[in-house]
Amino acid sequence: MQHVRVPQDRIGVVIGAGGETMREIEERANVRLDVDSETGSVAIDERDDPVATLVAPDVIKAIGRGFKPETALSILDHDLRTLELIDLTEHTRNDNDLERKKGRIIGENGRTRELMEELTGANVVVYGTTVGAVGGPEELGAVRRAVGMLLDGAPHGAVYSFLERKSNELNDDVSFQPPQ
Repeated sequence: MQHVRVPQDRIGVVIGAGGETMREIEERANVRLDVDSETGSVAIDERDDPVATLVAPDVIKAIGRGFKPETALSILDHDLRTLELIDLTEHTRNDNDLERKKGRIIGENGRTRELMEELTGANVVVYGTTVGAVGGPEELGAVRRAVGMLLDGAPHGAVYSFLERKSNELNDDVSFQPPQ
């Protein structure tokens, strides 16, 4: 049995209206969930499928870190889609620095975070002290690099240029068909 702690304000999202989200996770990951709404602890009990059981904690973590349930559940649908969390406290000196750097990552009216999503194809959220991304390896690498650039103080324009180059590379890889 595995345990995942979910922030109090996200427990309701894990459970869903009438328990709908929880049942869907249980069914699709072939696990049994026991949610303690008091502590935010979610116990995950495996059933028959060890692979889905390994991924189930990431689905719960993703919802807990601010992703919509549909995005979190996409981790179960695609072999290459995974969750990556970047702990911002490792890159900040104090609460003011944390808020400033979160603001840089989010951007004015959320535009920087949105561009990260559009240009990489990954889903990106900023919640609490983390940046979360759900995507494939290449997409997550691009998000990780862009966030690192922003944390290091790179101008937004340089980050946008990097993301556009990366987007072109990712799109070229997808559209490339070797000659037959």
